[in-house]
Amino acid sequence: MGMSEFDPGAADRRAWNAGRKVGAKRALKPRQVWAVRFFLDQHRRMRDRALFDLAVDSKLRGCDVVAVKIGDLVIGGQIRHRAIVVQRKTGKPVQFELMGDARASLLAWLDRRGGTVDDYVFPSRIDQASHLSTRQYARLVDEWVVGTGLRREEYGTHSLRRTKASIIYKATGNLRAVQILLGHTKIENTVRYLGVDVEDALALAEATEI
Repeated sequence: MGMSEFDPGAADRRAWNAGRKVGAKRALKPRQVWAVRFFLDQHRRMRDRALFDLAVDSKLRGCDVVAVKIGDLVIGGQIRHRAIVVQRKTGKPVQFELMGDARASLLAWLDRRGGTVDDYVFPSRIDQASHLSTRQYARLVDEWVVGTGLRREEYGTHSLRRTKASIIYKATGNLRAVQILLGHTKIENTVRYLGVDVEDALALAEATEI
């Protein structure tokens, strides 16, 4: 609903997004991923390093990252090379890989954290029976990006979800593979999520000789 020009308070009202950067958050580049890891290691933030590595490798939404349980990641006292969780938004399972760096940081964190397979990997500090909130996760991401010299307005939790997917797409041009990894039901959603445009298509075509 619009505002009347005769409304005396209209001039003092600002749009909810005034001064904010809106739209898709940027994905991290490989060198920025390593910058965040260095920052977290330097400050001995073991939990945050494990959370960051899991977020990048899993490509999960924030609500799913914080709700991962120990049993989702651990088997026989070791971190799985591949894990599977059910997405809250779609109700469908999605599988993801855990690379060496993520397995190492997660194992180090879980050795300190303790707990059972039914416990959350990242518990709330207020209620150990609950998981880290998505709001707190977002605050942590803000700290990480600012700590490495990046602009907080340009990066967020979705940046971590998009990071590996964007790198895979740029390396392969395989949208279907990225769609599966992100757990999207429609490839059109993947196209929009990655921001694929004509320039991307032409760049891939120009790199292919017959």
